[in-house]
Amino acid sequence: MRDREKARKRAHDLVSQMTLEEKASQLKFDSPAIPRLGIPAYNWWNEGLHGVARAGVATSFPQAIGMAASFDTELLGEVGRITAVEGRAKYNSSSALEDRDIYKGLTFWSPNVNIFRDPRWGRGHETYGEDPYLTGELGKAYVEGMQGDGEYMMAAACAKHFAVHSGPEALRHEFDARVSKKDMYETYLPAFEKLVKEAGVEAVMGAYNRTNGEPCCGSKTLIQDILRGQWGFEGHFVSDCWAIRDFHTRHMVTDTAEESAALALKNGCDVNCGSTYAYLLKACEEGLVTENEIGEAAERLFTTRYLLGLLDETEYDGIGFDMLECREHLDAAALAAEESIVLLKNNGILPLCREKTGAIGVIGPNANSRQVLVGNYHGTSSRYITVLEGIQDYVSEETRVYYSEGCHLFKEKVESLGRKQDRISEAVNVARNSDVVVLCLGLDETLEGEEGDTGNSYASGDKVDLLLPEPQRELAEQVMGVGKPVIFVNMTGSAMDLRYFQEHADAVVQAWYPGARGGAVIAKMLFGEISPSGKLPLTFYRSTEELPPFEDYAMKGRTYRYIEGKPLYPFGYGLTYGDVVVESAECGEALTENGELTLRVNVDNRSCVGTGEVLQVYVKDMESAYAAPNAKLCAFQRFFLSGGESGTLEIKLDREAFTVVNDEGERVTEGRRFQVSVGLGQPDERTRELTGKECITFIVERR
Repeated sequence: MRDREKARKRAHDLVSQMTLEEKASQLKFDSPAIPRLGIPAYNWWNEGLHGVARAGVATSFPQAIGMAASFDTELLGEVGRITAVEGRAKYNSSSALEDRDIYKGLTFWSPNVNIFRDPRWGRGHETYGEDPYLTGELGKAYVEGMQGDGEYMMAAACAKHFAVHSGPEALRHEFDARVSKKDMYETYLPAFEKLVKEAGVEAVMGAYNRTNGEPCCGSKTLIQDILRGQWGFEGHFVSDCWAIRDFHTRHMVTDTAEESAALALKNGCDVNCGSTYAYLLKACEEGLVTENEIGEAAERLFTTRYLLGLLDETEYDGIGFDMLECREHLDAAALAAEESIVLLKNNGILPLCREKTGAIGVIGPNANSRQVLVGNYHGTSSRYITVLEGIQDYVSEETRVYYSEGCHLFKEKVESLGRKQDRISEAVNVARNSDVVVLCLGLDETLEGEEGDTGNSYASGDKVDLLLPEPQRELAEQVMGVGKPVIFVNMTGSAMDLRYFQEHADAVVQAWYPGARGGAVIAKMLFGEISPSGKLPLTFYRSTEELPPFEDYAMKGRTYRYIEGKPLYPFGYGLTYGDVVVESAECGEALTENGELTLRVNVDNRSCVGTGEVLQVYVKDMESAYAAPNAKLCAFQRFFLSGGESGTLEIKLDREAFTVVNDEGERVTEGRRFQVSVGLGQPDERTRELTGKECITFIVERR
C-alpha cells in the first residue's frame, strides 16, 4: 500500500532545496522543469470523464450520465481502471519522447460529482445524476478504480467542482449560490465527503461560483473548515480554470491579482489552473503571503507526484501503447453502453425481429451523427458507429434500410439555399416506404455543455426549456402522422419534455451519449440481442413550469426526494424485455445496535428473456420533521437473471440510511420508525403506473 507519510517527507526534503521562485513556479498547472534538481516539467491538467480525453485515440465510454444509468459500481470501477491504464500508456509513450504537454499527465480532473439539481444545466451530463447517494457510490467506485491499490497510484482522480455548483453557466463567474446548511450537508456535500473519506481521492477542484458569499476556490469554509478540517483531506486542491482571476474581475471580493492569488493560496488552493499565481511572488513581496505558505502548497503537490511515482520507477512503467483501444477495453465500453440504455415505453413493438422486419426507416439529425455519440470532454476513437450504421450492419441482407436526416439539429434548414425544413419531405417518404421507423432525435454537446465550449451561445450551454428544438418537433409530428410504428430514440444528456413521444410513439428509448461505437449497441438492443436494463439517474419532468427558478439552489420542489407533483418518468425507472419481480424481502423488525439493516431479497424472472435489473431500496423516516417529503435511495444492486431463473440477493443498509440532516447541517438519528421499500424502482405512484409493479414495503423500528 502507498505510504503517504514517506511521500510527504520526500516532498518536504525536495521543496526545501528550492528557491522561492522555484517553489512558486510549481503551483502553476503547467509547472516548468527544475533541471538542477532533476525535476521534469509536468502539466497537471488532464481529463478522464468517460475515458482519456483530448489526447488522441483512447477507448470511448458513454458520457457519465449514461454510465450513471447503469447503477453499476463494478462497471464504474472498471471504467476508472481502464482510464488510468490508458492514461499510463499515453504518459509512458509521450514522456519517453519528452512530450509533457497538456492532457498527457496522470492527474485526471474527474469525476464530476456535482448534483444535477436542475435539468436545464448544460453540464449535467458530466455528472452521475440528481441523487447524492447514487453519485457518491458511483464516484467512489470510479476513484478507487482509477487510483488502484498498488504501491503507487496508477493515476490521481479529482472530485469536482467543490461545491454547490450546477449552473447557470452564463452566471458562473459572478454567481453566489446561496444554500442552507441543511441542503448543503444533505445534498451538495455528501458525494464529496464519500470520495474524500472512503475513496481517498487525491485531488479536489473548486467551483467558479461563490457559495454563501465566499469564492469556492478561496473559501475558508469549504477548503479549510470542511474539506481539510472536518474531513481530514490530505491531497491537493486545484482551482477551476481561470477561476481565481474571477475573484477581482467578476466576484469583486478582492481588488488586485495579488490579493486574489493570496486569498486562494492562504485558504488552501495548491494548483492554479490559470495565470493568477504568476502574481504570487509580488504578493509575497507585499506581505500578503509567506514563503512558507508557498512551500506548503508545493509540498502537497510533490507528495502527489511521489505517490504517482513520477520521479521513480514504478510497476506501471511497462504499460505500453498497445493497451489503447485494446479488445478488453472496447468490450467494457460496449457493456457500459448496454447497461446505460433506458427503455421508457414499449407497447410490444420491441424487440424487433431481425428476420421478419421489413423495410426500416432511420430518420433524424442524430441518426447518423458522430458528435452525438461522445458528449463533451471526450477522446478520439479510431472508429465510430452511429445508430444508422449499427442498424445497417445488424439487419439481414434482405432488409432494406432507408435513411433521412429529416432536419438540422436546430437550424431551420440543412442546405443554405434550401427552403425551410428542406429535408422533411424526404423523411416523410422514408416513413411511407418503411414498415417501422427508428426516429433519432435529441441534442449534442453543441446544445448542452459548458459555457465557452458550446455553439449554444444564447444560453451559454444551458437549456432555456425542456423541449427539443423546433425543427425536430415538426419533423416528429410529420413522421408520426404517416401512421407507421415509430421507435423514438432520444439522445440527450439530460431530462427532456417527452410527453408528446410518450403519447404518440410505440416505444421510447433514452440512449444518452453512448460512446463512439454506441450505435452498434443500440442496434443490438432494438433487435433483442440484449435487453435494456438502465434506470433513470434523474427525474424527467413534464415541463419547466414544475421547477423553481434556475438560480434558486434550495432543494424544495427539486429531484425525486423533494418533487411535489407527478413526474413524466421517475428517478430509478426503466423497463426491460424480461419480467423480473421481487417475490419477497426479509429482515428483522428492528435495526441492529449499529443502526444497520440487512435484507434478503428473492427475485424471479418470469419471462424467457435474460435481462439485467437493478434492485433498489428506499427509506422514509416516518417521524422526523427533517426528513425529505419522499423516500430516499439508500441501497442498490445490479444483477442479471436468465430466463426463468430465480435468485436471492443480500443487500445492506448502513447507519446513514436511518439518519436525517437538521437545519444546522448536522446528520442526526432522530426518528424511530422507518418505511423501507424494496423493488425495481421507487415506491411512488408514477412508477406503479408505468411498470404495473409494487415495491415490497414494511416498517422497521430503531431499538
